[in-house]
Amino acid sequence: MKKIDILLIEDSFSLTQTYIEYLKATNYTVYHCSSGDEALSVLKTVKPALILLDLKLPDMSGIEILDHINNHIDPPNVVIITAHGSIENVVETMQKGAFDFIEKPFNASRLLTTVHNALHNQKLKTIVDNLEPPEASDKFIGSSYNMKAVYQMIKSASASDAAVFITGESGTGKEICAEALHNRSTRKGKPFIAINCGAIPHDLMESEIFGHKKGAFTGAVISRDGAAASADGGTLFLDEICEMDLDLQTKLLRFIQTKTFRKVGDDKDISVDIRFLCATNQHPLNRVREGAFREDLYYRLHVIPIHLPPLRDRGSDIEELAEFFLRRFSQTERKDFSAFDDDVLSLFASYSWPGNVRELQNVIHQMVVLHKGSIISTDMLPELFQNISNGPSRYLAPKNSPSLNREIIVHEETTGPEFHNGHMRPLWLVEKEAIERTIAKCDGNVVKAAVYLEVSPSTVYRKMRNWGIEVPQSIRGLK
Repeated sequence: MKKIDILLIEDSFSLTQTYIEYLKATNYTVYHCSSGDEALSVLKTVKPALILLDLKLPDMSGIEILDHINNHIDPPNVVIITAHGSIENVVETMQKGAFDFIEKPFNASRLLTTVHNALHNQKLKTIVDNLEPPEASDKFIGSSYNMKAVYQMIKSASASDAAVFITGESGTGKEICAEALHNRSTRKGKPFIAINCGAIPHDLMESEIFGHKKGAFTGAVISRDGAAASADGGTLFLDEICEMDLDLQTKLLRFIQTKTFRKVGDDKDISVDIRFLCATNQHPLNRVREGAFREDLYYRLHVIPIHLPPLRDRGSDIEELAEFFLRRFSQTERKDFSAFDDDVLSLFASYSWPGNVRELQNVIHQMVVLHKGSIISTDMLPELFQNISNGPSRYLAPKNSPSLNREIIVHEETTGPEFHNGHMRPLWLVEKEAIERTIAKCDGNVVKAAVYLEVSPSTVYRKMRNWGIEVPQSIRGLK
């Protein structure tokens, strides 16, 4: 097995020998530098998979070395080695992209676990970074790891004629995903027909899909082709498939199996060449268990699954999407807006976006239409955002949101932190208490608590500010 190169930058001889002893029984080759100049020289010829970096060196600070590392085209993950009391410096290194920190003194188990996690993360980053970005025709915006994985799935699935089952919350872009699959396939240029199974009455859905003969039912004054005939040679996209009536599901299953169908009121089979794509904002297997969705139909359609992540899990994509919509609506509404205030972007990053990309689009459109200026500021935000620093509104859906029933009473397991006296508790409060408990367990060390919580320290600091918890002056500017 090929050895993995690790560069240890530490000026203490005794500690260096200790760390090398900790790592010697592993598949790692450890290079050692005792000064910053030596480390910069070694980095010209050695490309380590991981760097263990002491913050205090005799000739320069570890932060200077980290800046140099970040200027490399493909920088490795960096784990900071720090003594107790240097937490403010650790915060700065985290802002500059350090993967993790480890506080002296530490044992072999702590070091090996940190090294393993850093190397595993670096491997995942390499895989995702090598994925191709979306094509302009895909209409997707965003370069987060979650979305890069989606783009790769679209690329792979588009070369096939297999059915694709797209899942994701409302507003995540399921129809855009379906269009991208069609436009990248050999069926590009042929019809792409989309049917929303939740928007058409059940008694009209069969005719909408299969068409009908003249006189098949009251009002059928002429014969009409349905989506199945219109999509011949191309793609039929059935959105909100789990809303389809069970009787029609039976006919759809036969259609998928045989690629033949009959118009309503007709006795003649019609053959077509169609690729099937479908989508739902529900959990399809739950609908199968409830008896609302046929299991055999599910497995016929669920050949290639693609899940679209919610906007709240897409990180920097939120800002990228917001800027795109701002440019679009400023142009269409003939306004002068060109940027967002930093506070607005901070609020956008921490809001839960229950309506996902569609909600973000509507919020920005509303601000552009109702206000004037060149910069979107916090006072222009909709009412939903106006008092979010005082409570949970930035983390929870609006009260009228159908995705959240605030009066729900749970009759099953109700002993966890998300329950109180049988009632669901707000997510923001559960999160706040979990963070506060972890910080207390870490003796007030916020960065250490962030490591245990597996989130960025800047995320913890931002949430503390939002909840009105005092943040040390030296780090109040953290975003």
